[in-house]
Amino acid sequence: MWCRNCNIETNEKECPICGEKTMEDLPTEVYWCKTCNIPIIQTINQADKGICPICGGTTKYLSTDLRPVFPEERLLLEILLGKKPQEFSKSSIWAANNRYYIDGKGISIPNSVFQHADTDAISEKLEVNAVSNTYEYFDKYIEAFINANRNRLNYLKNEAFEFVRKTASGFDEERLVISFSGGKDSTVTADVVVKALSNPSLVHIFGNTTLEFPTTIKYAEMYRKNHPQAIFLFAKNEEQVFYDVCEDIGPPARMMRWCCSMFKTGPITRVINSLYRNQQILTFYGIRKSESVSRSKYNRVEDDAESVKIQQQTVASPIFFWKDLDIWLYILAEEVDFNEAYRLGYDRVGCWCCPNNNQRAQFLSRIYMPEQSKKWREFLIRFAKKIGKQDAEVYVDTGKWKARQGGNGLAAAGDVKIKYTNCTSEENAKIYRLVKPFDDELIGMFTPFGRVAPELGKKLLRETLVLDAKTNVPILSIQPFSQDGYEYAVKVRTMNVKDHDALQRMVGYQIRKFNACRKCLKCESICRAGAISVSEDIYYIDPDKCVHCKMCMTAKYLDGGCMMDKYLRTK
Repeated sequence: MWCRNCNIETNEKECPICGEKTMEDLPTEVYWCKTCNIPIIQTINQADKGICPICGGTTKYLSTDLRPVFPEERLLLEILLGKKPQEFSKSSIWAANNRYYIDGKGISIPNSVFQHADTDAISEKLEVNAVSNTYEYFDKYIEAFINANRNRLNYLKNEAFEFVRKTASGFDEERLVISFSGGKDSTVTADVVVKALSNPSLVHIFGNTTLEFPTTIKYAEMYRKNHPQAIFLFAKNEEQVFYDVCEDIGPPARMMRWCCSMFKTGPITRVINSLYRNQQILTFYGIRKSESVSRSKYNRVEDDAESVKIQQQTVASPIFFWKDLDIWLYILAEEVDFNEAYRLGYDRVGCWCCPNNNQRAQFLSRIYMPEQSKKWREFLIRFAKKIGKQDAEVYVDTGKWKARQGGNGLAAAGDVKIKYTNCTSEENAKIYRLVKPFDDELIGMFTPFGRVAPELGKKLLRETLVLDAKTNVPILSIQPFSQDGYEYAVKVRTMNVKDHDALQRMVGYQIRKFNACRKCLKCESICRAGAISVSEDIYYIDPDKCVHCKMCMTAKYLDGGCMMDKYLRTK
């Protein structure tokens, strides 16, 4: 543990000197050795901080974190800076976001350069000069970098291996899973877990979002081939087409990434449910605290129902406290294969069209994925015009589409609006608008409330009663209804409860699901019992599996009862 205020290590969760809460990780900084021309990772309290462990010379503070620049990206950098190809081939080059360090000297490339660059011309130059590109000097610097940071590497390995063994000790090996994305972090996590447990046959689950880099799919296939003992499973949404969903509800945005549930979390949930049913599993994943503000709030081990995306699992990250440079130190020192996209200059390899991608990532995709990038830009421009943006091309090229919120300008936005009238003839009854005919799917939506009993309702009215799961007392009456102004409608009456408004609020959530469901698969992911399935346009709740926890229709777990409410809500 570490106290930031007192700059001391301790075994206590609170500092024995100042009483403040301590940090679990010991902060590190990156220093530069001018003589060896390499970065040195050092903890902020180590005795020999500022001294190169190879040459003994004095080092200079450089940054909080770095990544290596491979020769492929170095060639691109030379072109961007108007230099001769191979001009920096003998240099030691590292980077942090858009800032590059060439032999320890920093240079920043503004986003405008990436935004306005002639990617066709750059592609031609890259192709012409790729043959003569060399790894000779890069490899020498990497060797020196590994030697200089050997103590750091040993510490990282020992700590991570011990964490894995300790965390896994509470689970049978059959209930251990490695979440594999094809990125560097999950690659290192997989390697660490397999080595720590000496078990190459662990289950790996790769979520193919259908939006992966071509290099990611290639790497995943290569990983599976090179690890024949591993149980390597692919999770993929075979029912949805990304562009079709975008046409309907709009492209994902920073605050509206519906794609994560629909194309990643949901399909992975299905694989887990098929393998483990109601068993609690331990999933090792490659989340790191330093990646973002949101991830800095995570815990290294998390089993809280509110924070875990897939409810059937405890999640743990062996590399939670590692920096980018730690990751690369491990990969390069342990000679672990990795996704080729990193050689090109990508610093993350999630979905290639993610709204969280920066300008540099988009620039790289225009070079290395020109057809996909062109198609995506054309769609974004069409969509911008569809929702009434005046200068659609500027809206897209400046990245303003990433900040979109809600369903303004979309016909689908009407589906999430709960429209109802109070019944004048019955107390505690509301008549809700439906966007499609009343059917068994709608009746099934009420399974979380209790036992659905159509046999107890009035047959002439096609009434269905729902009995409270604990008391077996009727609490809901459901029947199709004719209502002026509504093409389709349903009447729902509450009874035998203290808070009729609260119950009707949850009824409204289920009505919204029925009207607005786009098979985002979020409901499947949050259901601990595995009772919910969404396929072939049918939303189904298995009454034999449902435990009536109401997580799927409680704002605490699912705002508005349906993710589409967030994505399509209008002012």
